[in-house]
Amino acid sequence: MIIKKQDILYLAGAALFACSPLVLDAYWTDVLNNIGLYAILALSLNIILGQCGLFQMGHAAFFAVGAYSSAILNTMFDIPLLWTMPVAGILAGLFGLIVARPIIHLRGDYLLIVTIGIVEIIRIALINDVGGLTGGANGIFGIDRPILFGLKIKRPHQFFYLIWGFCAATIFLFHRLENSRFGRALNYIKDDDVAAEGSGIDISRYKLTAFVIGAFWAGMVGTIFAGKMKIISPESFSFWESVLLFTIVILGGMGSIRGVLLGAFLIIGLPELFRDFASARMLIFGAAMVAMMIFRTQGLLPPLPRRYDVSRFFSKAEGEQS
Repeated sequence: MIIKKQDILYLAGAALFACSPLVLDAYWTDVLNNIGLYAILALSLNIILGQCGLFQMGHAAFFAVGAYSSAILNTMFDIPLLWTMPVAGILAGLFGLIVARPIIHLRGDYLLIVTIGIVEIIRIALINDVGGLTGGANGIFGIDRPILFGLKIKRPHQFFYLIWGFCAATIFLFHRLENSRFGRALNYIKDDDVAAEGSGIDISRYKLTAFVIGAFWAGMVGTIFAGKMKIISPESFSFWESVLLFTIVILGGMGSIRGVLLGAFLIIGLPELFRDFASARMLIFGAAMVAMMIFRTQGLLPPLPRRYDVSRFFSKAEGEQS
């Protein structure tokens, strides 16, 4: 196994980043925690938007389903919070399957508008306390902290390792997914779904599967969010959250994992750095976004071109000829 110089740099950077809670105060550690949560959510959206090319701006709805599912199970049935994570993901994925099945054939702006409606329907349903379970506009209080291996996670530096550990697992799994047959089919659909269908790819099934995977992962992130905040309300899952996630993927580069991570740091982290310039920070941020969309339309870190080692095929052919 050959270790590349780039891999060594990545490992060194990850090691330095893992030590950041040792030198940062609680506030900046919590900022990194928020960046991590949005990074995982944006990575789950990247499966749908970046790799499959589906314009989806209702991702906060799946985030909400997961968070509320875990909060209800924890507060009403006293189930440990992290035990509810798979259930939250399954319920969010099932909800994604139900809402995506009749609209998966839509394209572009039409799908975008429908998904905006979905996130607003969920928010209004939560405010109206459907079934007497969601607590209405006040939300759900008294959610337990997550407990991992007997340790109650309640301090920012503890949440740092939980959130970024989950983020590292997400990066690893989604990188494997991206380079699998399924990931290549999604990219084919994004580039030209007509040609993909003509090549025998069931584009409806692949699109629906991508939608469900993204929803499932967003639902599990909702569990961590509920445990971190201890209280959730409908306003935590507004349309603005979906806009932020959409922007992170577009800014970083559609289909690029490293681009999504960079986008999360810029969209979530930079406003905190410019908090002292509150009156002008959104103006600066907006101007930077406009400039990027003009001069860097593919995103800051677009996906690298795929490379395949075909030398073995040539050597095999030469062996057969000889």
